[in-house]
Amino acid sequence: MNPSLSIGASTLMWRVTVYCSADSWQAHAIAFKEITAKYPNKLLSSKKMKDDERRIMEFQIDDVNDAESFQDECMMLEGFTAQFESL
Repeated sequence: MNPSLSIGASTLMWRVTVYCSADSWQAHAIAFKEITAKYPNKLLSSKKMKDDERRIMEFQIDDVNDAESFQDECMMLEGFTAQFESL
């Protein structure tokens, strides 16, 4: 294998995008903030939509295992969905 073609998992970064409704945010904001505090992350963006006040938040997480666990924990909150992808 050509070493220049291989990409180690440690060199990738991951974007986790979390979506929730206004009602879900009101009910679970504290629990969500506790989840975010458990994982090293960098907030990339946070948007509150004007029409229905739903939220879209993007986080950068360096470790793929942390990104997957963060996504899974967020989706355990009622009304929250999440996905992750490499940056």
